Formats: sequence, C-alpha cells, structure tokens
Amino acid sequence: MVTTDLIARARAGDEEAFRELVDPFRRELHVHCYRMLGSTEDAEDALQETLLAAWRGLGGYEGRASIRTWLYRVATNRCLNELRSVSRRPQADLPIESDLPEPTRPSDVVWLEPYPDVLFEGLAEHPPGPEARHEAREAISLAFVTAVQLLPPRQRAVLILRDVLGYRAAEVAEMLDSTTESVTSALKRARATLERQMPPVGDREPPPPPYSPAEQRLVEQLTRAFESSDVDAVVTLLSEDVQFAMPPLEYHGRELAARFLTAVTLQQRRRNRVVATRANGQPAFGLYVREPSGRVFRAMGLLVLTLAGDEICAITRFDQSVLPRFGLPRRLPG
Repeated sequence: MVTTDLIARARAGDEEAFRELVDPFRRELHVHCYRMLGSTEDAEDALQETLLAAWRGLGGYEGRASIRTWLYRVATNRCLNELRSVSRRPQADLPIESDLPEPTRPSDVVWLEPYPDVLFEGLAEHPPGPEARHEAREAISLAFVTAVQLLPPRQRAVLILRDVLGYRAAEVAEMLDSTTESVTSALKRARATLERQMPPVGDREPPPPPYSPAEQRLVEQLTRAFESSDVDAVVTLLSEDVQFAMPPLEYHGRELAARFLTAVTLQQRRRNRVVATRANGQPAFGLYVREPSGRVFRAMGLLVLTLAGDEICAITRFDQSVLPRFGLPRRLPG
C-alpha cells in the first residue's frame, strides 16, 4: 500500500515521493551500472540517466514487475545504449617508456576503474535471486568485472541479470524485449567466455576473509616493503604466476614484476608512504613518494591487491585520478 501510494503521488509530479520510491535501490543500481560499464564515472552518468528516464516514464509502469525489477530494466537498457557508443572506449596505444621492461602483453581492458568498497555498503538488504551463481564478493572483484567487460553488450547484460542478480530467464527476456530462448543462448555463450577469462577456482587457494588477521598480516608486510622501497621483500610476498597490471600494460611472473617495480614504483630506494583503503572487495592502498624537497609526498596512484592464500597473486595499479573517489589526497605532508 505504501509503494502504491508513492507511485500515485510520483505520477502526479511529487518529486519527494519519487525520491522515496527509488532511493532504496540507488546504490545497487550504481553497482549494476559499474559492472556493465567498468567505470565509476560512467556508472554515475548511467545512474542519473536511469533516474531521469524512470521519472519521465513512470506513467508507463504497469505494475507487472516490482519497482526494483523495473528500475533494473531501465538501468540495463541505459547501459546498453552507452555501450553502443564506440567512441567512449580509449585504445591501448600508449608508448612504453624506455626504462620499463617489455610487458607480457597489453591489457584487454584499459578503461576499467576501481570501485570503493564504501559504495556498496548496505547492499545485503536486497539479496540476489535463488538462481544467482556468483557470490557478492566475487561479482565485484576486479577479475570478474574485467572479464565481464570482454563480453558483447547483450551477453554482458544477460550474465549479470541471471548469474549475479538471480533473475529468471523469462524476467530477463522481458527486461531486454527478447525471448527466453535468446536469453538462454546468450547466457550459455557468456558463461563459456567467462570461464576462459577467469582462473579456475581450484587452481588457487581462496583469499583470506576480508579484515581477517591473515589478510591484515599480508597487507602490513606489503606496506612495510613498499614504504622502505624493498623490492626483494615485495617479491617474497608474490605468487610465482603473479600478474602486475598497469593498464595498458601487464607483467606476468615474479621476475617481470620485480623489474617493473624497480623501474617505476620503488626506484632508487626512495621513501614511500601508503594509505590503506579497499576497492572491489579487496585490500588496496594509495601509494605516495616523497618529493626531492622532502616537504610533501606526491601520489603515485592506487594499488589494488588480489590475494590467494598467504600470497599476492595480482597487483593492479591505477593512476592518481581515482584517489578522490576513495577520499585520498593528491599530496601528503612530508
């Protein structure tokens, strides 16, 4: 009855009633747009377009599905429209600096941005449907979001709606103005691609639980190593097949990771400082290097850690432009 009253008032032009109607779903819709687009900035734009479209189109809401499901339909189609614009994706054509080692390969996804953990607080209020196949932590991880970006747009939408959010095939077909058969076929192809891109679960130990003593111990060891510019100490914490990514470049294996760290992040044993945070359900920290004057530490970027057991199996470095989203400054006092 409360929802029915809010819908009636919103249709009559009551903006406060509309906000009350959609606000409970704002955060999860933002996460949904992020999974679809791989960018927090693009997700924010898509969310605003979704809310505007929902406000204008509320008169067409027939009540066959819940408001939440209807909003997901609007958001998904807004994202699909955005993905049809080929100009939005930068190309991986940046030159390799002369002091960097030759990368293993260029990154497949160069537009991916990290997602602050604080933004998906409270999402447990709306758990996924019974047909979901991916746990919430996995479905926001960098590895998952990166793999999803490699799917064609409609396959991407189907996989997220079915396997992450747990909607039934018939519901997804209605959201996408498609058929159940088409959704089932797209899901099969999407799952096959995802399996090729994601490391098999049995190949690695699971990461320690978030905020656990084991996770904290590993993060503290890495913090000490970075702050003392000790490349050898960093390398001892890495798995043999570690992936060090700095889009558009990727370095695989301990040896290349060590050479990259020496050339770029920990060169000349400079003093560094790190500030802990979390991104994509994973430990992360802002990395700062002290300037020659000694008065300030300048931001080098954000490092997001992927853990496997008591090792670090991936480090992804993002440039300093993402730091404000994590409440981190561009400079720290020396």
